[in-house]
Amino acid sequence: MEKILIAGAIAAGVVIMLAPICIPILHKLKFGQSIREEGPKSHQVKSGTPTMGGIFLIAAIVAATLIQAEWNAEIFLALFILLGHFILGFIDDYLKVVHKKNQGLLARYKLLGQILIAVVVTFVASELLIDFEFEIWIPILDEKIFAGNLYLPFMFFVLVGASNAVNLTDGLDGLASGCMAIAASCYAVICLLTGHDDLAIFCAAIVGACVGFLKFNFHPAKIFMGDTGSLALGGAFAAVGILTRTEILLAIVGFVFVCEALSVILQVISFQTTGKRIFRMSPLHHHFELGGWSEIKVVFVFWTVGLIAGVVGLSLL
Repeated sequence: MEKILIAGAIAAGVVIMLAPICIPILHKLKFGQSIREEGPKSHQVKSGTPTMGGIFLIAAIVAATLIQAEWNAEIFLALFILLGHFILGFIDDYLKVVHKKNQGLLARYKLLGQILIAVVVTFVASELLIDFEFEIWIPILDEKIFAGNLYLPFMFFVLVGASNAVNLTDGLDGLASGCMAIAASCYAVICLLTGHDDLAIFCAAIVGACVGFLKFNFHPAKIFMGDTGSLALGGAFAAVGILTRTEILLAIVGFVFVCEALSVILQVISFQTTGKRIFRMSPLHHHFELGGWSEIKVVFVFWTVGLIAGVVGLSLL
């Protein structure tokens, strides 16, 4: 437990130390956020706010994990997934912010990168982790289903789903970082209960980094994490689910992320098939903003829902 608490403190300390140094540099380099014109009008004042804060956010997680956790295959796989998605997110942000390419990294290249990550993790885990079987645990039934060759596409789905869901949640000041801190706190407990103590340290590092980041990211935000941070955090969330063999539990603990992703999917399907929108705007947090909720109210309500979802997830374990 001591190592877990120290990992969280180290990660928070690194973020709090690096942010005042990195924010002016990012501002000087004009790595500013572009705001969608069709979005809430109140967001226009955020245009130009430095982004790519995920650089020091992820650096803090890696540093705290390497200092406190045992250097074993499980930890290196978790860090590989984290850093793999960090690289994809960094390239995406770099193309958008520096080269002014609105699309950023093309979807096919991003998916190709995630396929590569899934293949490497599946191969290494099956070779080096003794208890890693191609099985999927069903929480409520408490049954394991052997997936066989279907496990690789399943893992790919988990990686893509989690990383993009967290990425979509990163649309309001403090929303993604707060929800991720809550979800990672729950998974730190899950890791301890399932005998994955080093992964609990990894989760604690995520919690500490996100809490430290909130000091600068809560409304009004002085820095955004960008895809550099959100894709990496989503990848890390998927990693702990995959390595603890609780992949389906991710959808319960990360209920807020699931709702955000589903709102986008449903909006696109509805508009393309009927020409009508289900929500005022997607992702879901914008729907409530355009309905009259303040940004802070949306964030606190979503945090609360995330906390309830985490408790439900823990009770199912």
